[in-house]
Amino acid sequence: MTLYLTFPVAMFWIANQAEWFEDYVIQRKRELWPPEKEDQRRELEEFKERIRKQREEKLLRAAQQSS
Repeated sequence: MTLYLTFPVAMFWIANQAEWFEDYVIQRKRELWPPEKEDQRRELEEFKERIRKQREEKLLRAAQQSS
């Protein structure tokens, strides 16, 4: 019975000790999601704008043809 009570409490306590794995988590996060560069962000925004305009033009042409 003691094991059933001790194990979850111990796991919860270990999981909440941020200083034990903080460096690992920060390093892993930087590996998976590197910081974005400004030119990449700008290119992505331009691409999204082009796609949005193409979609609007396509919908407008479809609406004009159906009228």
